[in-house]
Amino acid sequence: MPSTKSNACHVRHFFFGSSGGSGDDDDDSKDKDTPSDVKDSGKLEDKNDTNKKGGATSSKAGPSLNNSAKHRKVSPRRTSFSSSDIDGESPGPISDVMLPASSSRLGFGDQAPKYPHLLALPIARAPVFPGILTPLTVTDKATIKAVENTLDGAGYLGLFLRKDQPDVAKGLEKPEVITSEDDLYRVGTFAQIQRLTKANAIHGDGAPFAHEVESGGDDDEDDDNPASLLLMPHRRINLISVDGIGPPVDVTVSHWERLTYTRGKDSVRDDTIRALSQEVLATIREVAQLNSLFKEQVVNLVPSSHLFDMADPFRLADFAASLSNGNDVANLQAVLEEEDPELRLHKALELLSKEREVSKLQKEISAKVEEKMSEAQRKYFLTEQLKSIKKELGMEKDDKETLIEKYRKKLAEYPEIPAEINETIEAEIEKLSTLEKNSAEFSLSRTYLDWLTAIPWGVTTQETFDIVAARQVLDRDHYGMDEVKETILQFIAVGKLKGSVQGKILCLAGPPGTGKTSIAKGVAEALGRKYYRFSVGGLSDVSEIKGHRRTYVGAMPGKIVQCLKSTGSSNPLVLIDEIDKLGKDFRGDPSSALLEVLDPSQNSSFRDHFIDVGIDISKALFLCTANDTSLIPGPLLDRMEVINMSGYDVPEKLEIASKYLVPKSMVNSGLMVDATKATKEDGAEEEPSNNKIQDPIYELSDLVPESLSIQKSALESLVRWYCREAGVRNLAKKIDKITGLLSLQVVAEDEEAQLTEKSKRQSDTWEVSADNLSDYVGKPIFTSDRLYDSDPLPHGIVMGLAYTSMGGSALYIESQGIRRAVDKDGNKRGGGTLKVTGQLGDVMKESAEISYTVARARLAEIDPASTFFDDTDIHLHVPEGATPKDGPSAGITMVTSMLSLALDRPIKSDLAMTGEVSLTGKVMAVGGIKEKVMAARRAGIRTLVLPADCKRDFDELADYLKDGLGVHYAREYSDVYQTALGDSSEPES
Repeated sequence: MPSTKSNACHVRHFFFGSSGGSGDDDDDSKDKDTPSDVKDSGKLEDKNDTNKKGGATSSKAGPSLNNSAKHRKVSPRRTSFSSSDIDGESPGPISDVMLPASSSRLGFGDQAPKYPHLLALPIARAPVFPGILTPLTVTDKATIKAVENTLDGAGYLGLFLRKDQPDVAKGLEKPEVITSEDDLYRVGTFAQIQRLTKANAIHGDGAPFAHEVESGGDDDEDDDNPASLLLMPHRRINLISVDGIGPPVDVTVSHWERLTYTRGKDSVRDDTIRALSQEVLATIREVAQLNSLFKEQVVNLVPSSHLFDMADPFRLADFAASLSNGNDVANLQAVLEEEDPELRLHKALELLSKEREVSKLQKEISAKVEEKMSEAQRKYFLTEQLKSIKKELGMEKDDKETLIEKYRKKLAEYPEIPAEINETIEAEIEKLSTLEKNSAEFSLSRTYLDWLTAIPWGVTTQETFDIVAARQVLDRDHYGMDEVKETILQFIAVGKLKGSVQGKILCLAGPPGTGKTSIAKGVAEALGRKYYRFSVGGLSDVSEIKGHRRTYVGAMPGKIVQCLKSTGSSNPLVLIDEIDKLGKDFRGDPSSALLEVLDPSQNSSFRDHFIDVGIDISKALFLCTANDTSLIPGPLLDRMEVINMSGYDVPEKLEIASKYLVPKSMVNSGLMVDATKATKEDGAEEEPSNNKIQDPIYELSDLVPESLSIQKSALESLVRWYCREAGVRNLAKKIDKITGLLSLQVVAEDEEAQLTEKSKRQSDTWEVSADNLSDYVGKPIFTSDRLYDSDPLPHGIVMGLAYTSMGGSALYIESQGIRRAVDKDGNKRGGGTLKVTGQLGDVMKESAEISYTVARARLAEIDPASTFFDDTDIHLHVPEGATPKDGPSAGITMVTSMLSLALDRPIKSDLAMTGEVSLTGKVMAVGGIKEKVMAARRAGIRTLVLPADCKRDFDELADYLKDGLGVHYAREYSDVYQTALGDSSEPES
């Protein structure tokens, strides 16, 4: 049996030429150019036919492609075969092969018959050009049946391209099915079926389904397998009408006559066509050189040069268009429809030019990729060779050996490594030596060892035990803060006596701008320790404190271990900033994680999640900063030594501004230069007589006038009328604004530049004083020390003292009564109610209710006949309603305000008070005495009423804060009443 293993559906051959022969000799000659699979199929069929008839067959029984003189009316011939029949392999898919009954006797190309009515096959992707042996797959069941019926005759079809092209990814489920005549292009191709192949399914046991296709037989309802057609297109046809939408589609067509071009009529046109033909052939050669797949396609289409006429522009254009990849469907259809040879060549050349550009781009991309790969491989090989050479010469060791040697060298630098740590490191090094360098475990182990060997085990910095030098460093950059400085000096003294130092946990609490963060760096310098700061404001991830587990991608240790690595010391000064603003969410509670860090009894064996071994951080000095200690969780606050840093009063602000803020701002703005370094270099040869630290020396810059300065009066005005907050941050901003404008004026006058009216110098002097201060910082923010300047105050108004995170503040409490009249029946219309406003918190609202009750009780004792509170509605208000207020320190002030209104007695304008009152009239202690006293002094108060339990806090204040103040201490509200509304006005101290 001849081999049928090759599939003709995947091989395209090009046939041209007329075949008008009528003898059998022509049939034999044409058989030489017939595809082998067609000939083999024919032989296969003849043999089957012979077996059926029981007789012998002649040598000329095989089908001839181009013989139209002889044909027989017989049923389509069929043979079923599988790969097992040929190669003896296991059973494969069974195929039914059908050939037209009379296909070999009806002519080829232009000699083919011209039927007006045809079965039409709508096709997708690209049109089919005459002369191209083309495979086609049909999926519609009814269309397949109709195609099988056409095989009863010569098997002719009309091929028309669909206008609606399918999506590249999805395709059309059944391209042969159309819904309208407009779905098809008007020009198609007249083609003849050379072979129809249907693949049948196989049972699980290898037996094929029964599948017989006979002319006029019943169709198998279960046969949904597609059919593969091998078609030979002959000529172009025009679509006249669609007689049946189908499926299948029946059409009426008109056939094109063969188009010929006669040379010699127009020499210019001849030259143009010749040039186009040569360019088409040259482009085909160029694309074939660039693209191997294109070259293979050309070879398949043109197995020999005599199969098409290169001198025929029509056939050459069709051949060129058929080489396109089919993406440009509209232009391909335009080539099929074009009748002019010159225009057809032009359109075909455009398609080839696009193929050439795509092939060039493809070659460039391929070259770039190959170049990159070659470069990478070359670099890799050279690197490996270099490593091998260095290793042979003893210049370099293996990467793992180098790493292990680096780790051991690093460990040798540490004076003392704990046994647990040493065991862990040795075990990890041993593990690293057995791992492959490219494995993920190797990277994890290496990162772990990097951190283990980076922690300074047993390394400490030499501390300073000189109290005098430490004091000078602390006083050099910060004014006041005596309690902080004393604590640090005590720490140094204990270390000097013991000969060793331990860690300490301090919390600096106070208003913003009081120097809590900046003094930490000065403390580190005074102690001779390394400094590390990290802020925990808004921190809500526990891993930031205790690190991540090593199993996580991107895991790293927490801030404590990072601090030790960064400073290279086991006893750094660690500043934990904004500890009162810690967050808390689903990732954990960082305040709980800090319990271990800030506990002196636990942090000697602090265990980070990443390091997973005990780390001694007990020698570190932890400084924390907070604005409000009430926001710090109790267990965490209990582990810290809290140092309250109150705000600065006017004298302290003036000292800070003149000694620190003004020189620093003028240096930063270029008005002054720090000459301290130059002075040290000039006197470098002189031996210092003592350890005294030299104070900074500042000098004016070259362009700055000698008279330029900021006077003390200007600083006093800034403090009093612009910057009343507890800290000095806003004061520093105002000074920076002044020096910035001074710098602009100095440079502008030197360059004779024009300034705006607001920026130019308003006076003839370079001195900034209280008189011209507004030219630099604008109008004053505060115009009066007190809201009420009259003395005495209006009835029902009392000055209270409050403490906020911004420092102390003096605020008034106002009471107003609305007496209700009686109606016509003599009944009261109101009275006996209390209304509170001023954006007060829950604590102050409860305090107001208690104060109202105490005031009614106290009035009943003073004047039993009075019905003021019964007949009057009381409205109590705290001014500055936009500012939230809360806290238990305004009770006695509210009671006094309401009694002043009820008794119709005024309060002195220089009297202020603070303290909480109980329901029975007890005066209870409050906090923030220093800040409140400072606020009272700013407001010009001369008499204070304080709870008796706060006498200790007042006695600890500096003398300059107590000078000129008369203080009355109260245990019961009656003591407050005697001072504010009674006859007693003599202070107790």
